Amino acid sequence: MTMFRISEAADLLGVSADTIRRWVDAGRLPAGRDEHGHRVIDGVDLAAFARAQAADPEAGAEFSSARNRLRGIVVDVRKDTVMAQVDIQAGPFRIVSLLSREAVDELDLRVGSVAVAVIKSTTVVVERAAPTPTRGRSGG
Repeated sequence: MTMFRISEAADLLGVSADTIRRWVDAGRLPAGRDEHGHRVIDGVDLAAFARAQAADPEAGAEFSSARNRLRGIVVDVRKDTVMAQVDIQAGPFRIVSLLSREAVDELDLRVGSVAVAVIKSTTVVVERAAPTPTRGRSGG
């Protein structure tokens, strides 16, 4: 059984450890205690909570087969006469898209704009992450 400390759960969900503690204290996220008295969250419970917290699809998403939609802020736009590169920061993720200059101009994409990166791929590589090392911090 995989158990996660508060800080590890926070990293996986992209929120602060305080947010995880509030969710646990409010009864929204089940947690127990490890042998040292630190709060821990069962991996199955964390996965169910993450699934339940998934955002509803944005308007228009029901008309697309793409389900990977990352909302973020445009942090860089580079254009030449034909093509453009748009960099979007969506939380901790940097998405780089190459598209026509005409499309960038029509969408009025510029640094500071909010954009949604819609990703459809026939190949997805999944790797198992190495365990997070315990750094001697209090988790809980």
